[in-house]
Amino acid sequence: MIATVVWGTGNVGRAAIRAVEAHPALKLAAVVVHNPDKVGRDAGVLAGLDVELGITATSDIDAVLAASPRAVVYAASGDIRPDDALADITRAIRAGAVVVTPSLYALYDHRSAPPELREPVLTAIAEGGGSLFVSGVDPGWGNDVLPLLISGLGSEIDAVRCQEIFDYSTYDQPDAVRWLIGMGQPLDYQAPMLMPTVPTMVWGGQIRLMARALGVEVEEIRETVDRRALDAAVTTRTMGEFEAGTQGAIRFEVQGIVGGKPLIVIEHVTRIHASCATDWPMPPSGDGAHKVIIEGRPRIEVSVEATDEGENRSAGGNATAVGRLVNAIDWLAAADPGLYDALDVPLRPATGKLGRTSR
Repeated sequence: MIATVVWGTGNVGRAAIRAVEAHPALKLAAVVVHNPDKVGRDAGVLAGLDVELGITATSDIDAVLAASPRAVVYAASGDIRPDDALADITRAIRAGAVVVTPSLYALYDHRSAPPELREPVLTAIAEGGGSLFVSGVDPGWGNDVLPLLISGLGSEIDAVRCQEIFDYSTYDQPDAVRWLIGMGQPLDYQAPMLMPTVPTMVWGGQIRLMARALGVEVEEIRETVDRRALDAAVTTRTMGEFEAGTQGAIRFEVQGIVGGKPLIVIEHVTRIHASCATDWPMPPSGDGAHKVIIEGRPRIEVSVEATDEGENRSAGGNATAVGRLVNAIDWLAAADPGLYDALDVPLRPATGKLGRTSR
């Protein structure tokens, strides 16, 4: 069994605890938390399971890494603390751990990552013998392995489009929703996630990764952003009220330009309520979906709807993204130490999992 630590117990960390507990090759060894109110609580309770797992959360990182875990799922946010996230992750790699995480956006395609991010990771790998695999929570598979797999079904490909379409009224992450992307703020509010170059920083690596697999060169990456205001105030279950006239929906694209045209596109359409921007793309059902559209011959459109923590599709997106990361741990543990991306790490059948559920 591969001793595995889950570091962080937010939206991603809760799903990671459940995924590790359900994996036949992994054993949950520790759970690291920052919030003192969570210290000493059972991991099963923190993960929303119906049973206790006998692992209590701790803030003692030194003690956790001193036990030499073979793997770490780093689920702490890197959105507003990228330097701290990098320091945490390299620390775990130096301890010899395989680390999987969504928190370092620029390393989705590590070949194009800036040296100041890539070099510390490579140094930590050389010193400690650990590994790193980064994949997104938007989810990563929806912007790399799935579109690339589907592209192989066509005879002619004109363009590749990856979409995330979500109503975030049930998403329990107020800091991200209200401040990072600006829901409920005036339309002239400059949301950090939508500032020029930031979408490229977050999703540009996935554009370059797909281009590399498709054998084309991206000449540049362009961004488009559109915002819509709420016509009326809405009240959400998890984040309270959002006033009329404030930002209620955003739509942006990160476009990989090939031959002067946007041929590889990652698009997000995000609402705080289904009544806003109804002329924009909507999910086939419910409150969210991830879609891949291959324009060409034939035209192929695939829609993925996942639910978790009840009927919450935003949580389902997190859970599938976490599944991609956690399910890669045993492959990474058997591979040589290194810095890996989605083209390196295979997406494999769920061998040994059929019919297996968490305790």
